[in-house]
Amino acid sequence: MGETGLLALVGGAEWRPGASFDAELLARSGGSRVLVLPTAAAYERPEKAIAWASEWFAGLGAEVEPLMVLWRQQAFEKASCARAAAARFIYLGGGSPQHLRSVLAGSPLLDAIAGAWREGASLAGSSAGAMALCEPMLDPGGGGLGPGLGVVSKLAIVPHHGQASPLLRRALELAGPEVVVAGVPEQTALLLDGERWRPAGAEVGRVALYKAGAEVGFEELPV
Repeated sequence: MGETGLLALVGGAEWRPGASFDAELLARSGGSRVLVLPTAAAYERPEKAIAWASEWFAGLGAEVEPLMVLWRQQAFEKASCARAAAARFIYLGGGSPQHLRSVLAGSPLLDAIAGAWREGASLAGSSAGAMALCEPMLDPGGGGLGPGLGVVSKLAIVPHHGQASPLLRRALELAGPEVVVAGVPEQTALLLDGERWRPAGAEVGRVALYKAGAEVGFEELPV
């Protein structure tokens, strides 16, 4: 097994000015293509997410490769899994975290995505993508915490931090003492670089981390 790639958990409003970390993710990938999964936006015109991502990454000198896995049966298709396994930069966009989880949980496509990251590919998830990559996963409908995809464990992401304070309060009430709850603003990311977490993007000073109800530092984030 090689060294894991750079991981970004983004607070939302992806592929916009301010998301400076995307250039770093691209550079660290060693490639010029980004495999974008609009899975979470299956009910929200996913082609628009691809168009937005394509325009953004073109400005960074990269090409977007869409992986239009929108329904669970598609997460078992060998061709899609092979594309994910070979990718050097994989990005899960926003939308519904519950739908994203239902499509990918326990699937060979999730294994391929996580495997590519563990072998050095860059991996990013924004809003729903960030929420679902973690376990526990926040329910944006009421702030409950439940199973996620588990790429990162003992971490719950509250995206759009500053706009979703009721969700943050509810997550803090329900999180176990071993879970870090992270409020991440839009166009801002938590980056896992090897065994070190750091903030990046537009509003790094507004990232908020809590454990057992108390505010903590980045050293408390699980690796």
